Amino acid sequence: MPKEKFVLLESTCVPLPFENIDTDQIIPARFLSATSREGFGENLFRDWRYDKSGQIKADFVLNNPAFGGKILVTGKNFGSGSSREHAVWAIYDYGFRAVVSSFFADIFRNNALNNGLLPVVVPEKFLEKLLRLIGSDPFQKVSIDLENQVISVIPDGDAVQFDINPYKKECLLKGLDDIDYLLSRKDLIIAFESSK
Repeated sequence: MPKEKFVLLESTCVPLPFENIDTDQIIPARFLSATSREGFGENLFRDWRYDKSGQIKADFVLNNPAFGGKILVTGKNFGSGSSREHAVWAIYDYGFRAVVSSFFADIFRNNALNNGLLPVVVPEKFLEKLLRLIGSDPFQKVSIDLENQVISVIPDGDAVQFDINPYKKECLLKGLDDIDYLLSRKDLIIAFESSK
């Protein structure tokens, strides 16, 4: 299923300054029975957002109306644990289009790229600055320019480059998943097969 194109994202951010967040914390296993990608966002970080009686925990950042936006900024080693793709589905369904960290678990990073969610790896010092700025000012904006692979703070201009697999970059820029990409190359594939 193709996702929306990701070219340039300018948004406020949600700070989540915790390290070693695993996929069970992102979406607890008890919510994995659904097969559709929709609806997982309501249970994103469920056990951090709600207490055991189902009441909202006011001190958790996603429950703070001051914070919002399409970029989640989090501590290092995000997405470790099981390989559940549902973790990415929950983040995307909630409304995030990018996650910024200094390190992602490999399987999570690949699942994110396959589902239209951009994982942006930044140096620790830049991450610390982002978390500090966002935590003190919910209106702080960040720009992610996928074409040029640059993430920057608005308006001060502090910026860093980030790496991305060229194939996955093209898919994100065009809003394609792997099947859509192959279909977009159908004529080339047919021509190649015919030339044998």
